Amino acid sequence: MGNLFCCVQVGQSTVGIKERFGRFEVVLEPGIHCMPWFLGSQVAGYLSLRVQQLDIRCETKTKDNVFVNVVASVQYRAIADKACDAFYKLSNTRSQIQSYVFDVIRSSVPKLNLDDVFEQKNEIARAVEDELDKAMSAYGYQIEQTLIVDIEPDEHVKRAMNEINAAARLRVAANEKAEAEKILQIKKAEGEAEAKYLSGLGIARQRQAIVDGLRDSVMGFSANVPGTSAKDVMDMVLITQYFDTMKEIGADSKSSAVFIPHGPGAARDVATQIRDGLLQASMTSSIPSNQPLLRVEFGGAALLNGLDLAGGIPSASAVSSVLLPVRSSQIT
Repeated sequence: MGNLFCCVQVGQSTVGIKERFGRFEVVLEPGIHCMPWFLGSQVAGYLSLRVQQLDIRCETKTKDNVFVNVVASVQYRAIADKACDAFYKLSNTRSQIQSYVFDVIRSSVPKLNLDDVFEQKNEIARAVEDELDKAMSAYGYQIEQTLIVDIEPDEHVKRAMNEINAAARLRVAANEKAEAEKILQIKKAEGEAEAKYLSGLGIARQRQAIVDGLRDSVMGFSANVPGTSAKDVMDMVLITQYFDTMKEIGADSKSSAVFIPHGPGAARDVATQIRDGLLQASMTSSIPSNQPLLRVEFGGAALLNGLDLAGGIPSASAVSSVLLPVRSSQIT
């Protein structure tokens, strides 16, 4: 319809290229224009002035021989003042831009190790942008921005990098855990040392209290019961403590087995053993220092100065030997 009335419309952000008899005549701005086709005028084409984006995937190799895919995004647009150059000088703008991107990336990335590629992707993008801007400005295009949006190494390489990172983090975690366990052990040892120290103080005070109590008991018993000595009282306390100990062992369910005499004369045997020891010590202390002693060994019943020990002290096996005072004439 526009050709019928010799009119043509150009949209916003777009320019038209007018030719006359096949030769460029003028750039048509947005709006309506007269196009006398019968005089050889025609619109050769339209050129968008909008910013366009081209995503390019380039495979290359790093300095440490790792193949990576670098994905770059190039944002470009045609310059209105150079619309004629942009329309006529390039037949395939996207392919031309892609070739320049490949050239810059494949000349920059091989100089860097894989880790440096990730760190210096902004520098790579800037190098691509500078090279493209110089090259494409002569063709009527302006490079707005170039971005390196992704760097994709091989799947095995990514897995290895993740394992290295995981191993490093596990090592740090192990060190932290060891330090925590060390602190716990130190605090536990300090606590045990403090507990033992306080327990020692308690035991010392307990023993001191026991000694004080025994002293007071012995002094009180000796004062109230005529004819008793401190030694007699201590003998009685010794027997009492022995039975108290047996009672505590039997009352504790976690105690180990303790074998003690269990016959009817068990209690009598305990007293006999203690009394025999006291008797022997008493007799020894009463013997003059210049009087010879006779050791009498006996395995069953024994006679001591004509007295049958089996009657007063029934268990002679508890005493292996006694010292008897004798005269020189009695030794044959």
